[in-house]
Amino acid sequence: MVVTTEKEKKVEKKIDELTGDKASMEMLQKARTANIETVWDRHEKMSPRCKFGEGGICCRECGKGPCRITSKAPQGVCGADDGLIAARNLAKMTAGGSAAHSDHGRAVAEIFLAAAKGKAPGYQIKNEIRLHQVAKLFGINTVEKTNQEIAIEVGELALSEFSKQDDELTFIKRAPEKRQEIWKKLGIVPRGIDREVVHLTHQIHTGVSDDIEDISLANFRCGLADGWGGSMIATELQDVLFGAPVPVRSRVNLGVLKEDEVNIIVHGHEPILSELVVAVSSEPEMIQLAKEQGAKGINIAGICCTANEVLMRHGIPLAGNFLQQELAIMTGAVEAMIVDVQCIMQSLTAVASCFHTKIITTSKKAKIPGAIHIEFDEHDAINTAKEIVKRALLNFKNRKKDVVIPKQSMELIAGFTHEYVNYMLGGRFRASYRPLNDNVINGRIKGVVGIVGCNNPKVKHDAVHLEVTKELIANDILVVQTGCAAITCAKEGLLLPEAAAKYAGKGLAEVCEAVGMPPVLHCGSCVDNSRILIACTEMVHEGGLGDDISELPVVGIAPEWMSEKAIAIGHYVVASGIFTIFGVTYPVIGSESAKKMVFEKYGELVDGKFALAVTPSEIVNLTIDHINKKRKALGIDKPKERILYDMEMRRELKF
Repeated sequence: MVVTTEKEKKVEKKIDELTGDKASMEMLQKARTANIETVWDRHEKMSPRCKFGEGGICCRECGKGPCRITSKAPQGVCGADDGLIAARNLAKMTAGGSAAHSDHGRAVAEIFLAAAKGKAPGYQIKNEIRLHQVAKLFGINTVEKTNQEIAIEVGELALSEFSKQDDELTFIKRAPEKRQEIWKKLGIVPRGIDREVVHLTHQIHTGVSDDIEDISLANFRCGLADGWGGSMIATELQDVLFGAPVPVRSRVNLGVLKEDEVNIIVHGHEPILSELVVAVSSEPEMIQLAKEQGAKGINIAGICCTANEVLMRHGIPLAGNFLQQELAIMTGAVEAMIVDVQCIMQSLTAVASCFHTKIITTSKKAKIPGAIHIEFDEHDAINTAKEIVKRALLNFKNRKKDVVIPKQSMELIAGFTHEYVNYMLGGRFRASYRPLNDNVINGRIKGVVGIVGCNNPKVKHDAVHLEVTKELIANDILVVQTGCAAITCAKEGLLLPEAAAKYAGKGLAEVCEAVGMPPVLHCGSCVDNSRILIACTEMVHEGGLGDDISELPVVGIAPEWMSEKAIAIGHYVVASGIFTIFGVTYPVIGSESAKKMVFEKYGELVDGKFALAVTPSEIVNLTIDHINKKRKALGIDKPKERILYDMEMRRELKF
């Protein structure tokens, strides 16, 4: 099926201007030859873009509009100015992103509780140690209780976090005390997760709040309900239910697909069903059925954050990141793409119609016209997984002759949770963040940067992530990553220990060599940004780097963001005291008062701040400047003089 006509075509950019990834280049060339439309083609058709919408100063909140703010019309019909309109639009994105992440957490909590009660065959508690740790966080008395009893209490309390009305969220207490005091003073400690999403959505309804600072505070509270609430619940309960990740070797990029096997791609963000798809695909019955269809076996690969989840726990290879989902189908080698929720392009069925690939939706929240819908049922999850895998296996015989699988794939190591970093640095009997803090203090590691987020076709695919990451590790800055950012750097080989010698500065390379770790650590999916929050908290608790996250030489960066979830993440990261840089654009740039609030006033309120930097060099410079300022404030900006103590000097030392 041709979806781009010759008449519709504009002057096309060169393929190497769209992406630097060779596997993606090959598939884009195939798409152009076959006149198959991709995300880059649709992006080009949108030019020129609406400057009002891009600047955040277009309001369609009610039927009196839509209203666009100009010098001739500085207010909307209701009297709202550009600052209020931009603040409302920003808050709506935070609410949407928080709802998406937190609903993921709710889904995990529901299946967790069902498994604890024995009502979800195929699921069981795999990590009893972590179960007891989470129970302690919830204040559960575990004495003389079975693991099942403890798990039921954990599941019930986790679900209650969504519906709380007045009490504080439980995991908020994990933050440093000084940070909690700031939140309490500002009145932004989250209550129930659902309550904060509803509160913010109501507050920005037309004719309610006209105070952009008040909206901003509610914005922070909603974001915190995501980061220290819904996302953290998802991460913690997934680790109990599916097992806590540990570093694992695998491979990444479209070259992981196999010409002589049935290829099944899991795509989305919730690992609840994909866990069972992985398990079912290794059963002898399924392998035999694959061979009966003429295939040598079954190959599971992933796209986006579902990919990161099954990678960390099972070593399942990554087929690619967000902008590669259409390209994976274009190989002609994918029998089925199984999608759950979030970051799924509606175009997948149109692209799949050009090949034999079946798109299978599994969530009641996420249906796509033209896809096969096999709804996930936690009470019969195994059979749901088996039906899906069988559909893929029986589709192998329908492959067309135009199978083209790029050769590019790269080895990677993933699965560095904050607990494993603790163990990795200190060892089994002295697990501690002390070695990390010491190396930050002595300057071998200048600081730590979290680079997260998706891809955005407004910039060259992967390019900003890679340039920023390489430059930072060259300056002795340790990089931790989640989501599609981690997949990007994995394709470049940055998630291997060998990358330290090739790309890292002398100090960081020494640490990586001593520990045997990469200079870029894969920490999971986008909900697992909560792991980074806990790691920062552990650095504070370890001592020597201040008594709040805001004093650490750390920075958050979303170089190629595109999702509402990124806005929600940004707000809980900034509210936690971390300087956070967004690339590409930011949805308040059309309003001077909204920009002043976000890029200046936020810093005064929460001692964390947003910045917008479009080019990689701007991002790097802002990051290094901020880290240097934090090091200077801590008094660790200059190397300490080494003193050789004689016996007399030793006697004078006081212990």
